[in-house]
Amino acid sequence: MSEGTLPTTMIEGHEIGRLVIGTNWFLGYSHQSAAKSKWIRRYQDAEKIANVLEICTAGGMNAIVAPISELLTEAIELHRRRTGRHIIQVLTPGGAHVEELKAGIDQCAELGAEFCFPHTSWTDSRLHPATNEITEYEEVAAYIRSKGMAPGLSTHRPEAIVVGDRAGYDIAAYIQPFNPIGFLCSVETDWVANIIRNTPKPVIVIKPLAAGRLNPPTGLGFAFANIKPTDVVCIGLLCEEEAEEDLEVTHQILAGLQTQVELQYTRSKAALVESGGSD
Repeated sequence: MSEGTLPTTMIEGHEIGRLVIGTNWFLGYSHQSAAKSKWIRRYQDAEKIANVLEICTAGGMNAIVAPISELLTEAIELHRRRTGRHIIQVLTPGGAHVEELKAGIDQCAELGAEFCFPHTSWTDSRLHPATNEITEYEEVAAYIRSKGMAPGLSTHRPEAIVVGDRAGYDIAAYIQPFNPIGFLCSVETDWVANIIRNTPKPVIVIKPLAAGRLNPPTGLGFAFANIKPTDVVCIGLLCEEEAEEDLEVTHQILAGLQTQVELQYTRSKAALVESGGSD
């Protein structure tokens, strides 16, 4: 087991907790509005992010999915100095062409990443389902291996998983959006679930709360109910309280329990509390 009590899975020899750390709410990618993204970037700093990471790793969230970021690198190092705990890095470089992508791969290696998965912006523009090909991926995967990291693919198109499997590419795992409202899913969620369950490779499911559009019991419950035991869920976090709540919900779900969390109380819900005879 990891530092905490989360169930784990193995990916390329690394034991990874089945809930991993997402970074959009650290780095200012709200997927909601430009105003909210600007606020996130103004609010966050290395200290605040390190505080969240400390809660995450103490609970068994020992891996992070992220772009290359000086801010995040600073926060991870601050967390390491404070706790002595290592965070497994799944980094997702991009690039308009192979040489630009390779420069990002070099940076990932310098940062000590265990995994390097070309970002969906690179992957999906090179996906050709008709010929079962992701152009240039074999060259890129070999380059990632030469730098001491495990290759994989970040995608928003489940066809990339089908093509990657059929082609027999060197892929440690896939990254794929998955949530009950289909946010950033290119086909219906039952199709996405079917693809995730039928690939022999682990899948890192992202956007389980549809970028804040869903509550944790709803999004996490759906995700874990529809993926393999070898898959993991990646969730974005803004603050320590969210890390604590998401860990609590995940523990309950993976233990087969009905989720019980503190509900958000507003005056409009007063009749609901009174009718239940309790507070």
